[in-house]
Amino acid sequence: MSDIDDIDERFRALTAQIDERERRRMNKAAAQEWARHPRLRRRRRLRNAAIAVVVLVAAAGVFVSYRPDVVDQVRTAVSGRLSDLTAGESGETAGTNEPVETARAEPGKTSPFDGSPAQGYAEGAEGLVMPPARAVGGLSRKEVSAAVRHAKNLLVASHLDERVLTGGRPEKLIRLLDPEQRTPFVKGLKKPDRKKGYHSREWVTSLAPGSGEFVTRTVKVDGETRLSAFEEDGLRGVRVKVNYLFVYAVQRPDRPDTLTRLVAHNIGVVQAWRDGDRLRFWVNEWNGGGVASARCDTDDGFVHPFYPDSLNNVETTGPAVDPYSRAEDDTRPGACRRLTSET
Repeated sequence: MSDIDDIDERFRALTAQIDERERRRMNKAAAQEWARHPRLRRRRRLRNAAIAVVVLVAAAGVFVSYRPDVVDQVRTAVSGRLSDLTAGESGETAGTNEPVETARAEPGKTSPFDGSPAQGYAEGAEGLVMPPARAVGGLSRKEVSAAVRHAKNLLVASHLDERVLTGGRPEKLIRLLDPEQRTPFVKGLKKPDRKKGYHSREWVTSLAPGSGEFVTRTVKVDGETRLSAFEEDGLRGVRVKVNYLFVYAVQRPDRPDTLTRLVAHNIGVVQAWRDGDRLRFWVNEWNGGGVASARCDTDDGFVHPFYPDSLNNVETTGPAVDPYSRAEDDTRPGACRRLTSET
């Protein structure tokens, strides 16, 4: 019999000490713990294999609590056998094996987007699907292509830049703005003009300092971009309208039990026209859809997540809205609306 087979045989013999009643008790405890898990809504379409893995992991935890003596025996047996196996190996060989074991992916690992519409969304910039360029509004196909690319870069800078998401200065977005828009935007970052309702930080998705942390660097994205011609004030060119949802998984710092999802809705318009020998881009509207599952009683421009344990003492107005809907309405900016479902 090989050394590995011998270890497996010992493990099977030790675990056989658990009687059928104790196994049923462990499985029941694991199932109850899974049912109490906050926020992650489960659907029948979840794979049975994923549920089985969760039950096994939870059962292992109960096993450790009830039978620490058995675990000690297994640990001793495995440690001794591994010592025999590695006794003839050099330190270099043993060292190269450890990182491989550590880096091995955990089977059945769930995503914080499971159970929500965002589960099927694309990840990051892959979700920013742009329409094929064509000649529009007196601009050539090449010029329209540049306008579409510029709009996409604005979306990435506003909602996918890690520095901006964590409250940093939106440098990439600033560089993408027309010089005539850049100056007031930078000024609005330092001193917002609340009388005119202009707050530069509202153009981007940024967590308020200390309000939360991202559970994963993955951002789920879904939406569309449409092209049309425009003519106004003697200008003629292409109008690029974006309508995208950006879904983030966040939690209170070091509090995985407060997991929630933020859904930022960017409805925006970028216009492009020819000014002499150069092509100009102008952000006419931006980030006009609000953020679902965020507090609506703040005015600092940052996103303040609303967690399962947050106090809900804000009066809502108007009809309830679907957090995953990209439909446009005439709701005034800053209005507090109820959500038809969890994010």
